[in-house]
Amino acid sequence: MTSVVPTRPIGYLVADIARLMRRRFERALSAADIGVTAAEARVLAYVEHYPARRQAVLAERLGVEPMTLSALVDRLEAAGLLCRRPDPGDRRAKLIEVAPEAAPVLERIHGVAIRLRAEAVAGFSPTDVDAVYNLLGRMHENLTVCGPSETS
Repeated sequence: MTSVVPTRPIGYLVADIARLMRRRFERALSAADIGVTAAEARVLAYVEHYPARRQAVLAERLGVEPMTLSALVDRLEAAGLLCRRPDPGDRRAKLIEVAPEAAPVLERIHGVAIRLRAEAVAGFSPTDVDAVYNLLGRMHENLTVCGPSETS
């Protein structure tokens, strides 16, 4: 199978789309007055999506320093939205989980995110939306697998 190598830099486009979506999400979340910052909302959403993970794993997924995540988790735990539980495989480690009390907050965060996604794909057909998600998912898989650029 031959490989198609794009001549246009896709990384810039993907990064700029992510930046624009993040900026819109921050504004929409602030306007919704949910009571959490965009960074806290992002942590809640990641913990919901990747439950019972160690803090270091979540920091890596979020692309933040462990100490930055620790401060966010501290605030969310103090607000009763996250819990730290002992890791059964390592008594020294803690697993981060969403607290049951976070459900209404997460529901509002999801509402903001859904509206933003709808704005991002406005004018797309359902087939186009499926194609975008499928292709981006495949790109994600390709880049998640350790390739030559990571070993050299």
